[in-house]
Amino acid sequence: MDNWDEIRTAYYVARAGTVSGAAQELGVHHATVIRHIDALEGQMGVRLFQRHARGYTPTEAGADLLRVAQATDDQFAQLAGRIRGQGDTVTGDLVVTSLASFSHVMTPILVRFQRAHPDVSVRYLTGSRLFRLEYGEAHVAIRAGSPPDQPDNVVQKFSAENIALYGSKDYIALSRMPTSVEDLKAHRFISYDQPPSRAPHHNWLKENIPSERVTFKVADDNSLQQAILAGAGLGFMLERLASCHPELVEVLPPRQEWAAPLWLVTHVDLHRTAKVQTFLTFLKSEMASAS
Repeated sequence: MDNWDEIRTAYYVARAGTVSGAAQELGVHHATVIRHIDALEGQMGVRLFQRHARGYTPTEAGADLLRVAQATDDQFAQLAGRIRGQGDTVTGDLVVTSLASFSHVMTPILVRFQRAHPDVSVRYLTGSRLFRLEYGEAHVAIRAGSPPDQPDNVVQKFSAENIALYGSKDYIALSRMPTSVEDLKAHRFISYDQPPSRAPHHNWLKENIPSERVTFKVADDNSLQQAILAGAGLGFMLERLASCHPELVEVLPPRQEWAAPLWLVTHVDLHRTAKVQTFLTFLKSEMASAS
């Protein structure tokens, strides 16, 4: 495929919608992107994009070409991910992903694993995006909630994280310690701007606390934690994380129905490789000793 570079560039332009966005993703100058598009259209003898003030929009011919380009790019990424995870040595990249709220547990474990295996380069990716194991975006994923059901994944039960309701000592001193659910209705609460609809503790909050009492809203776990510590109100937090902060007061203890089940997920193509198996064994051992 002599013009794959140009086709790949066109795919990134279509995905980003602008030349500058594609250039940033590809790590090239915007002039290179324009040159690739012009060359590809010249070779094809047809316009692949409509140019307008807001950016580039694929034409019908462009959309046909880009569907093939996307499939090819995904296949290359999948192949690269599999190759990176192969071999019988514990070396090279180890890519692990989890929710950011679990980073206080995972980061020290990953540091200790790297000390035991210094030839491993760790990439620890956190966030709400679901990283695609089938495309080699991660070797190991730690996911919360219902058991993942993506095909070709190996799913193992990992642990369950207890969740309780907390407030800072300063907030409790100002607002008094609630002794009942009725008392809680007079307090300020912290929650997400867009709460996860299936999280049991958020459903409890919605069912028991008037919406106008949720007076501080955040976008992510770290901001939620910081708001609780700063005294913005009461909020839910992982018990394991809250135990690291003596300035917090437990207002409602953990409930079984609030617990967040965690799952270890690997792709079947990488699950049996030495690097992944060595890390999984290490991770389970670390979690068992911490229990």
